Amino acid sequence: MDTRLNNTALLVMDLHLLHRLPEQQRQPLVDVLQKTIAAARSAGIPIIYVVVGFRKGLPEVSMRNKRFGAMKQNSLGMDQPPTFPSGLAPQPEDVIVTKRRFSAFTGSDLEVVLRAGEIWHLVLTGISTSGVVLSTLREAADKDLQLTVLSDGCADGDSELHSVLLTKVFPSQAEVLTADQWIEGIRG
Repeated sequence: MDTRLNNTALLVMDLHLLHRLPEQQRQPLVDVLQKTIAAARSAGIPIIYVVVGFRKGLPEVSMRNKRFGAMKQNSLGMDQPPTFPSGLAPQPEDVIVTKRRFSAFTGSDLEVVLRAGEIWHLVLTGISTSGVVLSTLREAADKDLQLTVLSDGCADGDSELHSVLLTKVFPSQAEVLTADQWIEGIRG
């Protein structure tokens, strides 16, 4: 196994929000994530699940925040424990990080977990490409982390925006691969 993998973690971000994707995007994403997570486990790569969550009543959310303020006003259940698609729930050895905004770093202890594990290479997957993946990628790049984005391990309700991010924006700060390409690389 490539020794660089010792410093790698797979981030599975906002998977508990699968129900927000258009129906036709859900199963293909689940299939990709199942094989990606299985390959990471086989290679001994840590898996970090990132969820967005708040205390009861969402005291962390300001009504000045356009997106999260609307969720608070509409009581969209963001103060409930996350649920995951069948077969994709975190295992006892996985780390679960709770964030308070779009980026996996904001309001979470992700940076502490990465430092403690001497992890400096993140493989990003998640819902949505224009939300958690974009925000996490930008912040992680500013923290000088090495980044890989799995193009088919991300999904977004806006397919055009998803495509632009993966082909025009992300390549300037991350390696963009398919899940199969990444899996082949960790097995090689």
